[in-house]
Amino acid sequence: MTPLIEVRDLRVAFRIGAERFEAVHGISFDIPANTTVALVGESGSGKSVTAMSIVRLLPENAEVGVDSRVLYNGTDLLKVSPEQMRQLRGKDISVVFQEPMSSLNPVFTVGEQIAEVLRIHAGMTARQARQRALELLEEVGIPEPRARLDAYPHELSGGQQQRVMIAIAIACEPKLLIADEPTTALDVTVQRQVVDLLARLQERHKMSVLFISHDLGLVGEIARNVIVMRNGDVREAGTVADIFSAPKDAYTKALLACRPPLDARPRRLPVIEDIMGNKPVSGEQRRSVPAGGPALIEVAGLRKEYRLKDGLFRHKTIDAVKLADFTLRKGRTLGVVGESGSGKTTLGMMLTRLTDATGGTIMFEGTDLATLGAASMRPYRRRIQIIFQNPYASLNPRFTVGQILMEPMRIHGIGADDDARARLALGWLEKVGLPAAAFGKYPHEFSGGQRQRIAIARCLTMQPEIIVCDESVSALDVSVQATVLNLLLDLQEEFGLTYVFISHDLAVVKYMADDILVMNKGEIVERGSAEEVYANPRHPYTQQLLAAIPRGWQGAPPAALMEAGEVAP
Repeated sequence: MTPLIEVRDLRVAFRIGAERFEAVHGISFDIPANTTVALVGESGSGKSVTAMSIVRLLPENAEVGVDSRVLYNGTDLLKVSPEQMRQLRGKDISVVFQEPMSSLNPVFTVGEQIAEVLRIHAGMTARQARQRALELLEEVGIPEPRARLDAYPHELSGGQQQRVMIAIAIACEPKLLIADEPTTALDVTVQRQVVDLLARLQERHKMSVLFISHDLGLVGEIARNVIVMRNGDVREAGTVADIFSAPKDAYTKALLACRPPLDARPRRLPVIEDIMGNKPVSGEQRRSVPAGGPALIEVAGLRKEYRLKDGLFRHKTIDAVKLADFTLRKGRTLGVVGESGSGKTTLGMMLTRLTDATGGTIMFEGTDLATLGAASMRPYRRRIQIIFQNPYASLNPRFTVGQILMEPMRIHGIGADDDARARLALGWLEKVGLPAAAFGKYPHEFSGGQRQRIAIARCLTMQPEIIVCDESVSALDVSVQATVLNLLLDLQEEFGLTYVFISHDLAVVKYMADDILVMNKGEIVERGSAEEVYANPRHPYTQQLLAAIPRGWQGAPPAALMEAGEVAP
């Protein structure tokens, strides 16, 4: 098949002060015409740097190798003038970025932003561009497109914002669409819609798509060819069938193996180091704590209402959580699933009293936590901790790791003095797999997975009985995610912890949870054991969520891994 883009010996380095760091090490690959190619790898693998090199959107401190070439119809894009590149960008080659809210201009309407591209690259009049913008919104499946044409980005949901970005990208019918992690922050159902939309548009417009992702589940459903990158090198390339049925590189096998399976609950998830080091992974299955254990928390009729302005003198009430009832039992994990806006995070925030309930009871050892004042609640805060979604935002950047761990101990009177607290903090760092040297470092010196370990260690300093995990692994690569999930399970087994595990990733919840609540528009629409809910979902909403789970990664049969000795029979 004729290549649309030929990348040859691409080298990209970055200068930071006096130091020079090479992010991409002389890689070569083709993007055929009318084909979807996936670029797969963890954070830091060089996949986004590679994609941004094609469209010349690298930062000013980037240096591209003198022998590097990116050929488009015989023209080296690395050698054309900035003016020529601006003409190609948006017209022949377009980009859909990961975070639509950062990419869309908040002071212009959706219609104005689509029309701008059409006026610049297609020479349309304002009226023609507006009409074409309306057609594009219809094509990407925006509901009520005529009304949305004059809406601002903040008035749209995350999925709708990403659809607008796709509309802008395909406005001039480009030959190549680069989709850089376009579904990472989206719910499983919205993710499914965006992936299906990209597949339809690729077929309809006969364009090529470079789909960048760390999720092999998605890749298996949208791509024809796959390029696996790690640390700036191409580790493996081939068709989807080859990569999934007979992966050759150990790193590819590791990426396929570390995603939680839907058909089993292994005691431990294999991680990159296990597979790369040829370490056999046990086939032992995990056993849940018996369901009849003592109740730690009993929730009844829990409600949360928000009163919002609706016009100059009017207000409206939104029910974020409606009459929630459930029991949290010692040593077990309660999974809470649902899309954004379903109320699952609000539920977790009310359990920790970071948000006050409008009504209902939260009974903990005979005390209704919902009625306690700040002073009375303090002893319970020590016993009920929370791990937030974003490890980059939840740690104080001005504190060292030692200060981050010691501050809550000082507030709650744990440890006789700072020396004792420092010894405790070092012990917890060791528990979560971080070296003692981390004690004096700052959060920005750590990776996302390491920061989440620090956040877990901070929770453990309080010696809690209950930990609310609010999307605590959704921002992590699948390999790092597996490491953190293993850590959470080890800690649960050692300390008898009880978890409330909130997530929109149903594969992860299936692996972690003993019991599941399914929430939709503030209501619990289904509940039961994890096995029961997944095997026999009764509510249409649950069925819809389960149908949207990416299953492409399951194309790699265990036999392919067992033959190589990475997974024990």
